Amino acid sequence: MNKRDLEILVTNDDGYSAKGINVLANLLLKYGNVTVIAPEKAQSGMSVALSLAYKVRFHKISEKEENGRRLRIYALTGTPADCVKMAMNSFFSIDNKPDLLVSGINHGSNASAASIYSGTLGAATEGSIYGIPSVGLSLSTDLKDPDFSHIGPYIEKVIENTIACPPKKGVYLNVNFPYLKRDEIKGFKFAKQGMGMWIKEFHPSREEGEEELYYMTGEFLDTDSSDIADHKVVSEGYISVVPHNIDTTDYAEMERLRLTWNL
Repeated sequence: MNKRDLEILVTNDDGYSAKGINVLANLLLKYGNVTVIAPEKAQSGMSVALSLAYKVRFHKISEKEENGRRLRIYALTGTPADCVKMAMNSFFSIDNKPDLLVSGINHGSNASAASIYSGTLGAATEGSIYGIPSVGLSLSTDLKDPDFSHIGPYIEKVIENTIACPPKKGVYLNVNFPYLKRDEIKGFKFAKQGMGMWIKEFHPSREEGEEELYYMTGEFLDTDSSDIADHKVVSEGYISVVPHNIDTTDYAEMERLRLTWNL
């Protein structure tokens, strides 16, 4: 671990006032100065979307010092990826990057296909583009007010290992915690992104006298038979760790198509 205090950037997709990000930010003060730039309102499902069509508002929420370390919190009326870009424009630069980016703690799982849509992981993707070691953290529960205290020691293990041995350039980590008591969690498992999809996703809703509208819900269809799929690992009581590559090229398939297509 570095002897000097680290500069840590924190964001999420649940908004700056979410319980998970505030638990995370205070935990990370153990390792250095923490800058939180998070959406003003929830931005779930935004992946790496950017606010290209409208202006965004950026404002300070609070700042404090604790044991000589600074925690500053800002809100942005944009997406999680916007928040990373704002941090790189306002407090950091390509020549003066944060030592670590941590996105979360997300309220809900980001395993399997959810990782594709996740704003939490969209921020980690954006951090990886800038060359910042980036980690997304998610707790697998739909409770509105979950207890994050039981995963604190496990988050510290993730952070300390990431500092000591960060992912290679272009890779970010997707970490999903089961919602279990501390002594019920079986430990960590490195896993792959699970395969699956949501079906029956749009449900109609009509108030009296109004047109029929639709809201998104759905059922998850598990299509993965692997025992190292992240969503299966979490369901078995383990913490899943998946390294995601921002280069999504399938090189073997590229070569196969090059040899077989008549171009």
